[in-house]
Amino acid sequence: MEQDERLLHASSFGAAAVAYAEHRPDYAQAAVRWALEPAPGSRVLDLGAGTGKLTAALVALGAEVIAVEPDPAMLTELRHSLPAVRARQGSAEAIPLPNASVDAVLAGNAMHWFDMAVAGTEIARVLAPSGILAGLWNVVDDRVDWVAGLARVSGSAAIGPRDTSTSWRSETADAHLPKTGAARFGSPEQAEFPHGQRRTADSLVATIATRAGVLVMPEEERQATLGRIRAYLAGTPETAGGEFTLPMLTGVLRVRRL
Repeated sequence: MEQDERLLHASSFGAAAVAYAEHRPDYAQAAVRWALEPAPGSRVLDLGAGTGKLTAALVALGAEVIAVEPDPAMLTELRHSLPAVRARQGSAEAIPLPNASVDAVLAGNAMHWFDMAVAGTEIARVLAPSGILAGLWNVVDDRVDWVAGLARVSGSAAIGPRDTSTSWRSETADAHLPKTGAARFGSPEQAEFPHGQRRTADSLVATIATRAGVLVMPEEERQATLGRIRAYLAGTPETAGGEFTLPMLTGVLRVRRL
């Protein structure tokens, strides 16, 4: 993805902040625990925190959390749902924190939007020695037949390779590396953890509608894509009868600050 296109996608979420907060899934607690396991302390930055989906999981684990999010609308939703959390406007490329002030930086479905040539330096700056950077991605389990069918019908703008269990590892393996310049982190570890989300056909369509690739579509194309997904879910036995569980995984990429 070119830089201009990446920025367009990354900046698209604010218009759907309320829907994002309502429909996006949380993160598997086991995945969050694994991400934090090697951290030297409990001070955690949720970077690109969105509406606070990962922030809430960190709070539940007893971490001392600060959330940083560039989009004002997303930040408003986070502050509304988690008023006790310190939340500041900022970006991965300009983190509003002092040097060595956190033990871990976590990014939930966000690291792929960072310009790591700049963000890598900033993340390394705010991390304590031996601090941890971890990216988490919620992905659909396309090893399940009907989920694989959903991915095909949705198209790559709605459910791309990074969003599926069969290819998230290869798609995110170098997410911590800058395109140019020195690496700030060690060798990556990756792990995945079972997860799921209770959905109806309508709420799953609403969830997919919050994906960046769908948000930036021309309106006619967006409606055609969502209509195609809705028809697929209506005609699929596993999803046509009311509530169902969307099979998912939370994938984690974990690296240590050099």
